[in-house]
Amino acid sequence: MPLDAFTNTFAGNPLDRASYRRSDEEWIAGRLADPESLAVILWNGRPLLENAKDGSNQLAYVSAGMARGFSETADRLLFMGLWKETAVFALDLEGPQDPADGPLEGLGRFEDLRSVAPTLPTGEAAIAATAKGVFEWRRRHRHCSVCGEPTVAAEAGWKRTCPSCKSDHFPRTDPVVIMLAVRGNECLVGRQAVWPKLMYSALAGFLEPGETIEEACARELWEEANLRTRKVRYHSTQPWPYPSSLMIGLIAEVEDGEAVADHIELEEVKWLTRSQAQAMIRGDLAEAKAPGALAIAHQLIRAWAFEGE
Repeated sequence: MPLDAFTNTFAGNPLDRASYRRSDEEWIAGRLADPESLAVILWNGRPLLENAKDGSNQLAYVSAGMARGFSETADRLLFMGLWKETAVFALDLEGPQDPADGPLEGLGRFEDLRSVAPTLPTGEAAIAATAKGVFEWRRRHRHCSVCGEPTVAAEAGWKRTCPSCKSDHFPRTDPVVIMLAVRGNECLVGRQAVWPKLMYSALAGFLEPGETIEEACARELWEEANLRTRKVRYHSTQPWPYPSSLMIGLIAEVEDGEAVADHIELEEVKWLTRSQAQAMIRGDLAEAKAPGALAIAHQLIRAWAFEGE
């Protein structure tokens, strides 16, 4: 059951993570051998998909035994959790050759997660994002950050241990504040030079050590747009597996003052009236385009633009 009426793409994982089972090697082995257990497969971060009966996209599940057969080492497998009583795993494949053109032929196709996520059922996009996030962490943390020696998988893929110095390492999530600055009947959007032409978004930045969420929001708005923050309210969060962030969506009330792009993170900032923001979300504003509905920035702008309607 969702904890909130609003769920961003990549949120809403329906599985019981059953984290207490991860350290039970005998139980995990039994579930991998169970013919009822299932697995999702990712190749270079792309999930294996198939067509549902209505032609829409859905995750293609294979037996956990098949996934175990394709896994070279325990590093490649991740226990995702339970769907009711059924164990669900994920398999991470890498390499230049598309497995759907080889050993997995006929079982589905691998697609870019960011592109297809809006077309997947909410829970399935979240399952794929969870697997991708953990696998991306594994790829970036194959060596111990304490002594530099290779690490090995533990706790069904949710921990890495160093045989040399005995340090334990766990998946990391990098918190990012993303905020829509507002004052009266206006909101502020900005753009980076590398973005598609005319695309504007909410401002964002990583939370730093020793900062509260509110402090990070205020710092980013001052650094990137020369604006002082008066009040911050929470909207929602979004797991963002590129590679492993949590986007913390905020609406920030700012003081009067000239908004000035820093020309480091942003090349331009722009104030929009509420009616302009509505037109932007509908795709009817000539001078600015909104991020896609996949992004929490789109949802922040939409929430403020249509507030009270």
